[in-house]
Amino acid sequence: MGGCFSKPKPVEVKVEVVLPEKEREKEEMSPNGKASPLAYKANGTTRHYHHEERPINLNPYTNPKDMVEASVCHVKDLENGQMREVDLGCGKALLIKQNGEYYAMGHKCPHYGAPLVKGVLSRGRVRCPWHGACFNIVTGDIEDFPGLDGLPKFQVKIEKERVYIRASKQALQSQRRTKVMAKCIALSNYSTAITNMLIIGAGPAGLVCAETLRQEGFSDRIVICTSEKYLPYDRSKLSKSMDSQAEQILLRSKEFFHTYDIEVLTESQVVNVDTKSKMVVFKDGFRMEYNKLLIATGSTPKTLTCKGKELDNVFTIRTPEDANRVVKLATSRNAVIVGASFLGMEVAAYLCEKAHSVSVVELENIPFKKFFGEKVGLAIMKLFESNRVKFYMQTEVSELREQEGKLKEVVLKSGKVLRADVCVIGIGASPTTGFLKQSGVTIDSKGYIPVNKMMQTNVPSVFAAGDVVTFPLTFRNNKKVNVPHWQMAHMQGRIAALNMLAQGTEINTIPYLWTAMFGKSIRYAGNGEGFDDVIIQGDIEELKFVAFYTRRAVRSLYPNSKMTSLVDQWRNDEVIAVASMNYDPIVSKVAEVMASGKAIRKRDVETGDISWLTGKGS
Repeated sequence: MGGCFSKPKPVEVKVEVVLPEKEREKEEMSPNGKASPLAYKANGTTRHYHHEERPINLNPYTNPKDMVEASVCHVKDLENGQMREVDLGCGKALLIKQNGEYYAMGHKCPHYGAPLVKGVLSRGRVRCPWHGACFNIVTGDIEDFPGLDGLPKFQVKIEKERVYIRASKQALQSQRRTKVMAKCIALSNYSTAITNMLIIGAGPAGLVCAETLRQEGFSDRIVICTSEKYLPYDRSKLSKSMDSQAEQILLRSKEFFHTYDIEVLTESQVVNVDTKSKMVVFKDGFRMEYNKLLIATGSTPKTLTCKGKELDNVFTIRTPEDANRVVKLATSRNAVIVGASFLGMEVAAYLCEKAHSVSVVELENIPFKKFFGEKVGLAIMKLFESNRVKFYMQTEVSELREQEGKLKEVVLKSGKVLRADVCVIGIGASPTTGFLKQSGVTIDSKGYIPVNKMMQTNVPSVFAAGDVVTFPLTFRNNKKVNVPHWQMAHMQGRIAALNMLAQGTEINTIPYLWTAMFGKSIRYAGNGEGFDDVIIQGDIEELKFVAFYTRRAVRSLYPNSKMTSLVDQWRNDEVIAVASMNYDPIVSKVAEVMASGKAIRKRDVETGDISWLTGKGS
């Protein structure tokens, strides 16, 4: 078994526990209501930690020389529900006024650096205008994803009708804050073949699960295992920034994992799970027992079935090396992309400036037709065609022809023959769950793992998250869905961790995704599966628009009637998803409305008046 921290020596557990105040209050009370020492089970043995054994969590910004205080505005300059980006001289902060109170925190989203002042303020949190991450205005904690870190919080005081902010220079410059975590501070004398929490898969779901366990005060052993040779990295960049090296897209550094004692076993593929004995078997025969298990193995790209599919210069983009090789082989040569999927189209867009020619082969007549609808799909197609991408629609690949062992031509069923020095397959993916067939974990006919809202499988000690699951989506009336996107994997990993700690927390989030092509971003929130109509506002030809996806919810105004009129049906059509280009922060605003539980009706958006959506939060 390979690994970053693979095959550790036998260790003894010594635990440092750092808990948030509210969690301390819960843990410090026994069932009879009296104070009790903290108790954790380490490999089956209960260990007690009294108050005096807990280290003091010092404020990391207590150095007076590191502090700055500045007057930033008059108290009347900011109305309730407003945000303002203010300059403290050595950095900026986001000043917020809500319900008569002032708050200050970092002004940039830690994910990609979006200006939060352009985001949405609602229900005590700020939602990023670009990718939908949410931050609590009181604590700065991240409450919805993507991203791993929260925001630094700053002190606000009112003096002589002026608003002052006191902040750390270091925090102003970093614009991010990692939440306090528990950790094992010394390890010796326990079997490497036993762990309390085992996480299979090192994507965002697995990583967020491990971090959440530590943030919630869990202080026993955590092991993440992955078949890849890298620490967790941002796989979404493989098709958007194909030249990136693995070390450039790591989600956390090696030092981070060492600091918080999260063990990562790389090149360690699990081939069998026995849920009765709580044992997993690795490809090299190594066995490991667990107490709680998270399955977050993601998906495996689908491949072609035709002749030539195994040629060296035919790729599914799965690793940084795959992406790097595709760029190298495509430079000044001919690239063929099979599949107008998100991955396929992002690869095509990235290769345009490097390749001599880029061709896209797709079975449908319009890219993204089933996801974005015909009009939006056509607009995207025109954008690509204006950048020299050639489409071959409503056809498939019949053969990949070689010359001296390398791909030279892609033959289509339509009879067309395309010159090709490299071919990328982007025709979808299947859940990586084959190793669970004899495990006792329920798998549906498509290979997905059904879970409940706590991300729990049919086996109480086994949880699952990310691309491998179907789960009840609250805002779609608990419709069982699979949402294989970056933000959702983060959230599911967090919910799984909370319930591995028996906190009884249900998932309640709005799916949010984005794609970037030719320097333009499409943002999307909701779940448009089965949409009946698309209402478009703005100028789709100029790629400045918002598209609302609606679905008929037939609820007759006359429940005793045997017929429901078309007018009644129209009145009850609901917006189930939204997409936009150059229309920020509309998607984040709609996501907040959906998250609040409020239904958006078709009639609300069909008139063209969407001011109620784009207005300031309250």
